[in-house]
Order: sequence, then C-alpha cells, then structure tokens
Amino acid sequence: MVDREAREIALERIRILFRLADEVFHQNPERAQRYVDLARRIAMRVRIHLPRDLRRRICRRCKGFLVPGVNCRVRIRQRREPHVAITCLRCGAIMRIPLRRRGDGEGA
Repeated sequence: MVDREAREIALERIRILFRLADEVFHQNPERAQRYVDLARRIAMRVRIHLPRDLRRRICRRCKGFLVPGVNCRVRIRQRREPHVAITCLRCGAIMRIPLRRRGDGEGA
C-alpha cells in the first residue's frame, strides 16, 4: 500500500515540475531543464514511467525539454505511414509518433 501511495505522490510532483518548467521556460530555460531533470529522477527513484504526454516533451537523445516552436520542430508527415515528426533543434534527433490508431489496420 505504501508503495502505491508513494507512486501517486511522485506522479503528482512530476506533473507539478513539468507545469513549472512550462511557466518558467521563456524567462529561464536552464531552470526549466532542471525541473525536467528532477522530474525524471523522481520517476526513476520510484520506478514509474513518465506519462506519455510528458514523455513526449523530452528529447530521447539529449534529454532536453522540448517546447514546440522554440527548440523543436513539429511536422505532420505522410510518407510511409502518417506520423508526427518532432525534431529536436539542439541535437537533431527525430521522434516519430504514428497517427494511425491501433487496431485500425489490415492484417494482423
């Protein structure tokens, strides 16, 4: 029981840190990055995954906080399968997020 409570508290604090990072990014990007680093460390400490919406705000390669239009580029691509391509402008990494819903395809 205590473990579940700790995870719920950790998730709440992670969301607070991401909200603070959003608020402070334009005045102090280094502090926003520090908030995101703390959130990641909390998640690792209590062994939980970051929620999908927050995980997509972090670059997989350089672990930088991604703010669309400022330090990352977001594009919708139609090649192969339709997807959203998020390009980190710091390190050049590209994250691709499929647009097709699971179970909507042909085949197995």
